[in-house]
Amino acid sequence: MSGKPIEGRMTAAGEDGVVVFHIGMRINSFAAVRSWWPVARAMGPMLAELARDKDSGLLGYKSLLGGVREVYLVQYWESKEKLLAYAAAPDKSHRPAWAAFNRRLREGRGKVGFWHETYVVPAGSHESIYMNMPEFGLGKATGVVPVGRRGDRAADRLRIS
Repeated sequence: MSGKPIEGRMTAAGEDGVVVFHIGMRINSFAAVRSWWPVARAMGPMLAELARDKDSGLLGYKSLLGGVREVYLVQYWESKEKLLAYAAAPDKSHRPAWAAFNRRLREGRGKVGFWHETYVVPAGSHESIYMNMPEFGLGKATGVVPVGRRGDRAADRLRIS
């Protein structure tokens, strides 16, 4: 984690809906470098491409380790439409990377695993709190504000009807 901690209780500034996308890989055989290394390398260029395009819909992301075998990203998107548009765009990095990955997955016979999960979170259905933390997660993606601006309790920040 980088950045200077922000003293006190903060919450994500974004109150709109958000799409949370988790994507990851699992190394099932460390010896099969040819199966998993290209998968691990493919994400960097896609993230760089998305970062250059301010209209892509990607709000932010965080890379995480799930032990020695698993690497994954948590991504925050403006909408499911923008996420799906990027995934399907013939002129972007994802389509060729996905095709190459699928070939490697078939050839690798289980040497590398892959997963993703997508959560569409409507406005009013998410809340956050960060205490003495640098901007992190959704707060890093949308900025942070003092908790009192959005309600002192989690129930105040969740506006589920």
